Amino acid sequence: MQQGLSNNEACRIVGINPKTGRRWRNGRSADHKQKAAPPVHAVVPPSGASRYLCEIDRIYIADRLREKATIRAIAVELGRSPSTISREIRRNWTIGTRGQRNYRPHAAQARADARRPRPKPGKIAQNADLRNFIQDHLNRRWSPEQICQALRTRFPDQPEMHVVHETVYQALYVQSRGALRRDLAVALRTGRARRKPRCLAQQRQNRFRDPMVMISERPAEAEDRAVPGHWEGDLIIGKDNGSAIGTLVERSTRYVMLLHLPNGRGTELVRDALVETVKTLPTHLKRSLTWDQGSEMGRHREFTLTTDVPVYFCDPASPWQRGSNENTNGLLRQYFPTCMGSSGVRDRVGRP
Repeated sequence: MQQGLSNNEACRIVGINPKTGRRWRNGRSADHKQKAAPPVHAVVPPSGASRYLCEIDRIYIADRLREKATIRAIAVELGRSPSTISREIRRNWTIGTRGQRNYRPHAAQARADARRPRPKPGKIAQNADLRNFIQDHLNRRWSPEQICQALRTRFPDQPEMHVVHETVYQALYVQSRGALRRDLAVALRTGRARRKPRCLAQQRQNRFRDPMVMISERPAEAEDRAVPGHWEGDLIIGKDNGSAIGTLVERSTRYVMLLHLPNGRGTELVRDALVETVKTLPTHLKRSLTWDQGSEMGRHREFTLTTDVPVYFCDPASPWQRGSNENTNGLLRQYFPTCMGSSGVRDRVGRP
């Protein structure tokens, strides 16, 4: 009635007799001696505090659906995304006696409670064909990303054979979800049997004497890859830090150039190798270079003054900002593994 409805209409929505509604409205019980109790099934304001929908939210959704409210209107009233409400209704509706679809809040809550317990059996552990396919391709040294794409291409109409690469990593790294043999982890390009912890970005300090120009100031033309000449760079480090190879990847064409570093990876050596390599390029292919905050780029200003190529630095612990270079380095690891010493690197790289 606070929303402007009449007593009869409000009582019909709540499901009570109009006389009971008047008693509730006036605050009197049947014997006129004590205050009326609140309605048993009255809708209280939605919680909106938890990440998950609760029973109160589901009752509110059911009541508003009976009032023919739209999903977007319900989402605004609950402070949720429309996709959350749509998914909740789609997953938890029930079929009535006449075949119609009804949303029943208490049944929906029971279904949600049944789905919540953890841990759950992994998708790979439950499907032998899927597990065998992944194990076979890991033995061929395919990456999890390549395997997941191959699954969608090979089995387009079988969603039970589709997984994302994170599912494969979980099956390899997490003991309780070990649907794949642990020894297959060595087939990954990293060769690690567990995930490597990363340092916090706020713990890293500026290590360069000359101020860095961050990637946020890089020209927009480098971001959309429309114009060639913008490069990403990094080093591949050998066994016991005894050797290194510099890699340069052009963002538009993915063309790769290797830097020969036979005498180490000091700042002067890296600067000279970069200058020597970049000078072989035509002018229109020397627009910018993006690097991480590795100490080998301590003389980046001298490189820029010599070649007229500005250097932009990624944010700390943000390798995805040089995605092309990171992916290329992962592929090159198959030919230059970490276990290779300086002599092996020298034999395979030669002069750039």
